[in-house]
Order: sequence, then C-alpha cells, then structure tokens
Amino acid sequence: MSVGEILLERGKLTADKLQSALAARKSPYDRLDRILVQMGFVNERDVLEVLGEQMQIDVVDLSEIDIDVQILKKMPQKLVHKRGLIPIEMRGDTLRVATADPYDITAFDELRMLFGHKVKIEPVLAAESEIQRLIRQHFGVGGSTIDEMIEEQTEDEDIELLTDSVDENGDLVEMAQEATVVKLVNEILSEAIRDKASDIHIEPYEDDLKIRYRIDGVLQKTQLPPQIRRFQAAIISRIKIMCNLNIAEKRLPQDGGFKARIHGREIDFRVSVIPTGYGEAVVLRILDKQSINISLQQLGMDNEVLTNFNALINQPHGIILVTGPTGSGKTTTLYAALHAIVSDKIKILTVEDPIEYYLEGINQVQTNEKIGLNFARALRSFLRHDPDVILVGEIRDRETAEVAINASLTGHLVFSTLHTNDAATANTRMLDMGIEPFLISSSVEGILAQRLVRLICPHCKEAYEPDRAQLPPDFVLEPGHKLHRGRGCRECRNIGYRGRLGIYELIMMNDEIRELVVQRASGGRIQEAAVKHGLRLLREDGWFKIKAGLTTPEEVLRVSKV
Repeated sequence: MSVGEILLERGKLTADKLQSALAARKSPYDRLDRILVQMGFVNERDVLEVLGEQMQIDVVDLSEIDIDVQILKKMPQKLVHKRGLIPIEMRGDTLRVATADPYDITAFDELRMLFGHKVKIEPVLAAESEIQRLIRQHFGVGGSTIDEMIEEQTEDEDIELLTDSVDENGDLVEMAQEATVVKLVNEILSEAIRDKASDIHIEPYEDDLKIRYRIDGVLQKTQLPPQIRRFQAAIISRIKIMCNLNIAEKRLPQDGGFKARIHGREIDFRVSVIPTGYGEAVVLRILDKQSINISLQQLGMDNEVLTNFNALINQPHGIILVTGPTGSGKTTTLYAALHAIVSDKIKILTVEDPIEYYLEGINQVQTNEKIGLNFARALRSFLRHDPDVILVGEIRDRETAEVAINASLTGHLVFSTLHTNDAATANTRMLDMGIEPFLISSSVEGILAQRLVRLICPHCKEAYEPDRAQLPPDFVLEPGHKLHRGRGCRECRNIGYRGRLGIYELIMMNDEIRELVVQRASGGRIQEAAVKHGLRLLREDGWFKIKAGLTTPEEVLRVSKV
C-alpha cells in the first residue's frame, strides 16, 4: 500500500484530500507524502511513522535528544545542508544519523565512505522542520547559501582590495542581484518571521557581521556562519535595492521600505541605513498585518481596566491619552481601540508618523515634515472633514496639544500618545508644554499607562519556590504560594519566554483630579488621589500577573520602577 492509502486507512486523511494531493503532483516522481505535508493535509509525524514502519527505521524526536556536537563538526557541510543529515550519537561502532528522506540512498553511501567501513551507519527518521532547526542552530542562518557563495568565488586572487572603489557600484549591483545573495537575504528575513521578531539588526564590526533579532522586545543574537562578513556589501546592497535606495551613497543615512510575501503572509518592512566606522548598519522594522488584528480583550487588561477603558472609548468627546516609552505597545492599544468602535455610523481619521498598519474603514494620513504636513496642520484640516473620532499619533509640542484639545472641546473624541513614565505625570507633561491647566482639566477624560512584559513559555512552564529575600519589598507573597518560570525549550529558543502582554494603570478623571490639575499639582499628588479612588499601579498590575502565573518578577522589574 502507498503512504496515502495507509494514512487514509488510519483515518489521518480523507479521500478528497488524497485526490487533491494526487492532482497537485506535477510529475510521477513527486513524492506524495511531501505534498500531503506541504498542503497541510497531514501531520509530518504521521507520515514519518508510516515510512518508518514500511522501511523498518526508527522514528525519533530530535527535540528530546542531545546532539553530539563533536561528531557534528566532523560532518561535511555539504552532507548536512544539501542532504539534510544530522548525526545524533555514536553507539560503539554504530553511528545513528537522522534524515527526513529515507529514499536518499546516495547520501548514506557518501557518509559510509567518509567514516570508513569500520563504522556502521544506522539511519533514523526525524521531522524535516526539526533537522532544519538544528542546522540553523549549529551552522547558522543561511549556512548552505554561504557555502555556495564561497564556492563561486575564485580562490587564486592574490590581492584583496580593502577600500571601496568609486567604480565598484556596477559590480555591487550585479553581486547583489545574484541568486545566492538574494537567497541569503530571503533566509535572513524568513528566519525573523519564523521567530516572530519585530526588528532585524544588521551590524558590521571590524572582524564580524552580527545579525540580531528583537523578539518579544529583547534583542537576541542569531547564529551565523563566520564567513558571512565577506558578503557584507552584497547583503546591504541587496536590501537597498529592495527598498529602491541609492546603493552608491554610503556616507549619509537613508530610509526606505518594501513589501514581501513570506510564508503566505504579506509583510511590510521599514528600513533604516546608517554609516558606521566599519560599513553601513541596517535595521529592518517588521510590520506584520496579522499581528495588529488583536482585540482589547487579548491585550492583557484585567476586567476592571477593560470595563473602564471601553467606557472611555465610547464617549462622544474628550481626549484619551496612552502613555509609555517606545516599544511599550501604545500603537497596538490605540489600533485595538479603533477596531472596537469602527462602524459605518462614525467617521474616524488618523494622522500618524508613520502609518504602521492600514485599518479597514478608517482614513489614515501620514505626516510629511518636508512639505510642512505635521500633526497640527493635519488636525486643523481634519476638523473640516466632519470626523467623529480622531487619532493623533503623538502629542509632541504645544501646537499639536492645543489643536487636539480644541478638537475635543468641539465635540470630537481624540486618541493620542505621550512619552511619560506613568499615567499621573501625563497632565504635568502637558502643563510643561505651556497648555493652560483649565483646558487640560476640561478635555482629558482618561490616561492609560502601559508596559509590555514577556509571557512564560507555556511549553516549558514550571512552578518553583522563590527566594523571598530576592523579591522586591513591594511584592507581597502569601506563605506557600509558588511562582512560575520557563525552563527553556525549542519552542522559546531556550529563553523561557514566548509572547507578550501588557501591564496597565488607568486614571479615570474625576472632580478631585481635575481640581488638582487646575491647581498645577505634582504628578505624585495626582497619583495619590487616583489611588484613593481605586487606581492599581503598573507594578501592582505586574505583581497580579506574576501571581496568576503569566510572567516573572524579573520581567516586571525590567520594565517598571518603584
């Protein structure tokens, strides 16, 4: 029986899906099992078990096996990259080797010639995704592509030019368009999307080229082949070409962007290039449209904050401010709020710098300082477009603040952000801009401060008894209460965290707080009054989420202060 027929018999596959997979074969030599996995009809593990039974080969889970690195180093990279062979362990004179393709007989013949006849080769089956993960882990992202690029280079060059030539730009364009360079850059981008990174940092140093991904708000170094430094110019030129930037200009910063379809998803990249002492450094901001389709319920607000915030965003007029440092999730919160209220009955206008995501049913404007289109000017134009709700990307100066306040006082609901450390100091920040206190008091309806903390990885989460002496004094833990942490596993890149959620404090303006604003009271006095009326501070919300087993004390301490 064929693999498809066995899977059908075992109930792992329907007849319709089997026929669809058969129809998708372009030639009789295309393997049906791979087509079934690619189309998502069956699990890769189910296919391996059938192949293992047919060929009497063991099936292993590589995530549960410690790979012998010394044996791995002896393997030619050609066998690892091109043949997908991973040596697992040496048992006496038997070498166990994992493969996802048991039909590749020539690969095992090459392996036998390498190790000699005294060593027996025992093949075992493993998932191709696991094999590729181990290859990236031990040989670096794009390792096979780097090998191809090195093979293509001539080895008999006696002179290596160490300074850039004026006439080299034509060569750079040609090199950047080569299939191997294109493939290498694609692998770097694909790995970042696979790891759910928000940014890619490409950083040149004297003897090295580092690539780091920002994952869940923290930069993590990526394993790369050491030879990648030789292709620095080609990699950066390829990225510049993708952004339609000037590859000849290496002395000035440049900004651009491009779109790409990766793993079936349309991804936007914002790119910034700056000159450094050892070449150009590049940062690519990844804007995944799927990540913004999030509701307020998924952000991590507790029931009380969520209820109050929902009441705020459904008011007919006033200003709602979201505060926090860069990267604290303010834009995501505002987009989720707009997504919650958007309808055919109201008109929503936004002015942003830049527009990160395009939202259905909302008119969005991007600022352009070169032609004088700033937040304040766009806001003035908005008022002639009869909007119900206005989003201002950020209140940076007095002019923008005054126009936003006037818009709120004339019957519009205004959302905006401020860079302050907590909710209480947002009022004093606007006072510092020169705004009259009675205007702030009469227009601001609520202030939400937030931070993002990493979630404990659900795949390796474990309970532990904390050392109470190491906990901060404001964190009260009941006797016998255990906390949670992540051990580290393949799902979280052995970090112990996977995903993020917010911690919040929401000040709802009331008569007492408004009177304090009019009196130009300090942020401390405003916070005391808010706490008296039930405000839960950022750190208190963080402690609540620690006790709920969602995050760790280290994460809350990382993003908040006493």
